[in-house]
Amino acid sequence: MATISPGDSAVSGVPVAPPTRSVQRLPSMADVAALAGVSSQTVSRVVNGRSNVDADTRDRVLAAMDEIGYRPNSAARALKSGKFSTIGVIMFTLSSFGNMRTLDAVAMAAAEAGYSITLIPVALPTQGAVAGAVNRLAEQAVDGIVIIMEAHMLDRIDVTVPTGLPVVIVDSDAGARYTVVDTDQTEGARLATQHLLDLGHKTVWHIAGPESSFSAGRRTASWRNTLKAAGAPVPPVLEGDWNAASGYVHGVALAANPEVTAVFASNDQMALGVMRALHEAGRSVPAEVSVVGFDDMREADAFWPPLTTVHQDFGQVGRLCIEKLLRQIDSPSASVPGTTIVPTHLVLRASTAPPPPPGLA
Repeated sequence: MATISPGDSAVSGVPVAPPTRSVQRLPSMADVAALAGVSSQTVSRVVNGRSNVDADTRDRVLAAMDEIGYRPNSAARALKSGKFSTIGVIMFTLSSFGNMRTLDAVAMAAAEAGYSITLIPVALPTQGAVAGAVNRLAEQAVDGIVIIMEAHMLDRIDVTVPTGLPVVIVDSDAGARYTVVDTDQTEGARLATQHLLDLGHKTVWHIAGPESSFSAGRRTASWRNTLKAAGAPVPPVLEGDWNAASGYVHGVALAANPEVTAVFASNDQMALGVMRALHEAGRSVPAEVSVVGFDDMREADAFWPPLTTVHQDFGQVGRLCIEKLLRQIDSPSASVPGTTIVPTHLVLRASTAPPPPPGLA
């Protein structure tokens, strides 16, 4: 007689079946119903959040689910209801402060509404890249899409969104075709520039964001228009990349120019770089040069001196995006193209003052 050791599959040509493994069956809705003493239909009502179940029965069903470790099959329920409780987000860049704050606000608002987020970053702002991201999200069964496209993009190319898939866009000129939520870039830049002019500065120098940026373009145009309306000279635009390093590079050149008494940077990080350059050059802020930023990041009041800046309400942007998207999800006919503008306002701190007397700059 042959001796069969563990792991042998055959001896002397005689096949041996592998040892069987017992598979533990997951608790089912029927198990919950039996333990709670209710019907499976009642358990289904509780799982789906229906209101036609009395409180005592609901508590008994929930207790039974907890006792046996039952977890509802959300995928199956989604296929049945046609809703997946997931929102897709497409973003061009994760590196800018504004985009990250907007993403954070959208994610928080979605979570409060009971939705999860699926994020797809887009490396390059091209039609193919965005269309590919939209298609990937559609395949992953999302209920709607928020597109955070800082670049001048959706206003000039045709991105096809699958029919029936709700979409909301942040910061774009695409309001004629889509639902858009934007902060008031134009008014914010006007307030910043006009504040410096009202202090008595003859003109205001501007460090802009990247040329490809939608919001940077709006701020630059408003800065220029405000100077022209006041009859003030319009200095050449200095283009940065949103980072403090680019603000510092331009700040070095500005600090060497005694005619410069006021600078409006298109975001707080570049303003920080400008102030460092001014400090290193021995030009006092704000006694000799006033500086204004844009965004009102949490650290703005910790700059030295604390930064006068334009406040953007990213939380409101996120809430409006989700609110408008859920309205489309619940009622497809509610998808009405147009742009909703979230107001901006100027926060006055210690980085701005009247210009120094002639000859003391």
